[in-house]
Amino acid sequence: MAANGFQGSTPVKTPNSKTHSSASRRALPPAQMESSVSTAASSDFRTRFEAYNRLQAAAVAFGEKLPIPEIVALGGQSDGKSSLLEALLGFRFNVREVEMGTRRPLVLQMVHDPSALEPRCRFQEEDSEEYGAPIVLAPSIADVIRSRTETHLRKVQAAVSSKPIVMRAEYAYCPNLTIIDTPGFVLKAKKGEPESTPSEILSMVKSLASPPHRLLLFLQQSSVEWCSSLWLDAVREIDPNFKRTLIVISKFDNRLKEFTERWEVDNYLSASGYLGENVHPFFVALPKDRGTVTNEEFRRQISQVDAEVHRHLRDNVKGGFNEEKFGPYVGFSRLREFLETELQNRYKEAAPATLAQLEQRCNEVSIELIRIESKLQATSDVTQLRHSAMLYVASICSHMVTLIEGAADPAPEQWGKTTGEERSESGNGSWPGVTVALKPPNHTLRLYGGAAFERVMHEFRCATYSIECPQVSREKVANILLAYAGRGGGGGLSEAAAEIARAAARAWLAPLLDTACERLSFVLKSLFDLALVRNRSHDSEYRKKNGDMDGYIGFHAALRRSYNNFIHDLSKQCKQIVQHHLNSVTSPYSQVCYENDLVADVGRYSQLPAASFFPELSDSAADEVGADQENVAPKDQQHSTPGKVTETTKDVLRESQLTVPETPSPDQPSDDFGIKKKEIGNLMDVGGRKRQARLAGGRNVDANRFQNNSILFGAGTMGSKAGSSYAEICSMSAQHFARIRQVLIERNVLSALSAGFLTPCRERLFVALGLELFAVNDEKFMDMFVAPGAVDILQNERQSLNKRQKILQSCLNEFKNIARTL
Repeated sequence: MAANGFQGSTPVKTPNSKTHSSASRRALPPAQMESSVSTAASSDFRTRFEAYNRLQAAAVAFGEKLPIPEIVALGGQSDGKSSLLEALLGFRFNVREVEMGTRRPLVLQMVHDPSALEPRCRFQEEDSEEYGAPIVLAPSIADVIRSRTETHLRKVQAAVSSKPIVMRAEYAYCPNLTIIDTPGFVLKAKKGEPESTPSEILSMVKSLASPPHRLLLFLQQSSVEWCSSLWLDAVREIDPNFKRTLIVISKFDNRLKEFTERWEVDNYLSASGYLGENVHPFFVALPKDRGTVTNEEFRRQISQVDAEVHRHLRDNVKGGFNEEKFGPYVGFSRLREFLETELQNRYKEAAPATLAQLEQRCNEVSIELIRIESKLQATSDVTQLRHSAMLYVASICSHMVTLIEGAADPAPEQWGKTTGEERSESGNGSWPGVTVALKPPNHTLRLYGGAAFERVMHEFRCATYSIECPQVSREKVANILLAYAGRGGGGGLSEAAAEIARAAARAWLAPLLDTACERLSFVLKSLFDLALVRNRSHDSEYRKKNGDMDGYIGFHAALRRSYNNFIHDLSKQCKQIVQHHLNSVTSPYSQVCYENDLVADVGRYSQLPAASFFPELSDSAADEVGADQENVAPKDQQHSTPGKVTETTKDVLRESQLTVPETPSPDQPSDDFGIKKKEIGNLMDVGGRKRQARLAGGRNVDANRFQNNSILFGAGTMGSKAGSSYAEICSMSAQHFARIRQVLIERNVLSALSAGFLTPCRERLFVALGLELFAVNDEKFMDMFVAPGAVDILQNERQSLNKRQKILQSCLNEFKNIARTL
């Protein structure tokens, strides 16, 4: 602190008085005039002090954060804070016995009252700005502090607490001063306390000392050297340059006997080389006798110790000490004078800011009170509440439709998701059966709404085309083929291949369909929070006329639940629809595997690149073309999408589609057994042949059984062709699988998903939500807004706000009066 910070009292401007003219003031004797000015200044300070005390009480009671000038005492345990506080109060109340500074802060409001010849102490009620009855017995004061500390700590189940105890002490021998005594720093927890107690105390003290409007009063014993101070570094973390820190060296009399030369004393008192040139500590010694003495004797002992310290420095140190420079910082009386003057100056400087803050808080409390009043009124006005809630839901639904149809508000950079984030947050991190790394176009961009929906659709399309027909074991081929052979007919190979393809499609494509529905429902569910953000940022009609619904947590929970249920039902219905399409395409009665014109359709679709359905817009598109080749349709015939029919594959398959001549039957001329050399897809006569075979008679059935046995197991003349026949069935099943997939995706599923999800959201979302939320009786409707006991809570909150408004308004009026005197 500055050396001359306490020496002069700041001039105080007093208002003009109609009853005293300037001439009359000049007529007063100099001594009387000086006394009059001093009395006026003292009166002004007393007014400000009382106003700040009441404001402080309100802040503690209601948890208000106001820039009230305060002094925070901090230091290590046993460094003398308790003794200093008792000396400032002017009486002892055994504060050491309750260890008030170790577990809970104590706010000491010292009020100089010349009429209080005996101290009157009152404690502020917990969670209230009211003070209790006066306490005059010192032991009772200690008992109250101890009891309140223990009760509160049991309630919060903690070893320490930052909630302060407020004590107002009115006494003729104490200054107008307010100090917050904090728990003392400790290195190790006491027996029975948690090991974390020292760190909790340090954290709490730092929190109390951090506000810039608080003056720090740091105490340290004189026996501790500056370089080995344990807690000075902790204070330096709070106030690096000690601009608002007052350092007090306690128990100074213990160090006096070490000084014999003047330079030793002056060097110690200057603290040069460690604290800096502008930091001047105070050096204080207090009575050590803790015996029972009267208050008057206690104050006499304080003055006596002060005098002995000065006498020792003058008489017992060779050359004395630089009294002109360091005298103002030695002795308790000097510290007390400085603290009172410093606090007075800070009160005066902070009054304008405090007035502005009070006006702001009064306005905010008034707004909160209006909001509570409207809520209470709404609990009895169901019609108005229904109207407001309907407008709110309509607004939310409108924003959801806008997001689906395409919007860039709110900012996609903040609210959108990449493909990787969608996979992770939805719980569907991968597509079942897909082993390649899918990177659809724009997978690195943050999208939401309709854009994210279309990206998932394209990702699903890429996933399906990444799956090839799985390899089929000989056992499966044998089981299917022999069963068809047993029913007769000449189409055993093609029928078996078609059945294998159907089974593979049902097993491998069904999980992909379910995953697509889950991913799309996640994209739509994510729109709820975005719609809320858009609604808050737009001046919607419901907000203008009816206020907002933000405070009704139960209603918002019901609205979110209803929306999620709506999307869940859509997902369930879409799963059933796409499953129906899959069942239709994989039905034994479906002609997908045998349609003549399907080859042309497949060729037409296969020539459209997958990326053409969803253009790449991200910056990394050019760099990832090579990496994403597995997800798009090929541009050349040597990297064709699995299952797609091209001219090259047709030519290759013509060689393998030649069937082996069947073993001649006694009833028929030797010929191939029903499959001529032809292209895949030209098999429309299979059904007819099968029916003819069944009408032919038992001998033909037996011949077919023998024929298919020969194909699989190499019997008779077919032994040398067994391997090529198995490969032929696998090749044919792969082509059938590709055709099933092509028809399912391009003709059915994509359009079904779009219609099943997006159309209901556009057309019947508000109706669905309205039926669930509003098509109920008034009692059930009000359950969303008024929970059991909610009215009582609102009334209690209104009562508390009324009380807070009244107190703050009273404080505001006081500070307005103070501002007029400055």
